Amino acid sequence: MKSFIKIFLKWLIIFIVLFFFLNFLIGASYDDSNLTFLFMGVDASNVKEAKGVRSDTIMLINVDKNKDLISIISIPRDTRTPIEGRKYEEKINHAYAYGGPTLTTKTVSNLLGINIDYYAVVDYDLVSQFIDLIGGVEIYVPIDMKYQDPVANPPLYIDLQEGLQVLDGDKALQYLRFRKGYANADLGRIDAQQEFLKVLINETLSLKNIPKIPSMIKLYKTNVDTNIPVSMALRYGLSTMIPGPLEIESHVLPGSPKMINGISYYIHDKQETQRLIQQVIYSDK
Repeated sequence: MKSFIKIFLKWLIIFIVLFFFLNFLIGASYDDSNLTFLFMGVDASNVKEAKGVRSDTIMLINVDKNKDLISIISIPRDTRTPIEGRKYEEKINHAYAYGGPTLTTKTVSNLLGINIDYYAVVDYDLVSQFIDLIGGVEIYVPIDMKYQDPVANPPLYIDLQEGLQVLDGDKALQYLRFRKGYANADLGRIDAQQEFLKVLINETLSLKNIPKIPSMIKLYKTNVDTNIPVSMALRYGLSTMIPGPLEIESHVLPGSPKMINGISYYIHDKQETQRLIQQVIYSDK
């Protein structure tokens, strides 16, 4: 269930990135060449009511206006890390339940050793609505996906066949919430979702979606919890839609799974993490 948000929430990625990237293309003035923000998805049908829940998706997004490049670093929700106010290290997705997006952003900043100013949080409703708005997304479903959990919020019924197909909002949500069956468990799910996100971003940025921008803005306002200034997000130009596929690179926080006191965690490799941050945030790539 929670996996859905793992990439779909990423829509926001594409959405916020869409507006920010357009701003870059038309020459909007920003102090830095890179825009970095934390993207989060929560286990709720309505982001406005997402109190005391854990985040399902945590992704660091970096937009490099000089390279026309979007970089994504997925942070496994089981990553073990200190959380302000807690006595012991816990899974990083607990931070949202304790202090919402503010505490999660601070926790990720400490984990990665960088300052993250902006965040964006999305919910389940955004997923199906946005996918239907752009007319679906063509993706290769890697395996048969069958699973159900009627007590989930919202209830979960997954029934997808392996193969290339166009997923509407409901089926895309099934794809993104599927958790069982990947050979390498959660990391396999992250790979599948990152591929989905790449397709989704470029589909959203296509010229055919220009007339849909007002509807996208409406979804943004009602289904996104963010501290990104509206003036920044809305300063875009209809004539600057990207003519070709946008370059997108995806990464996963370096590390490996480990059982500690009977609990499954993801232990990040501090040295490799710093190398990745240097590559994504600070280098000329």
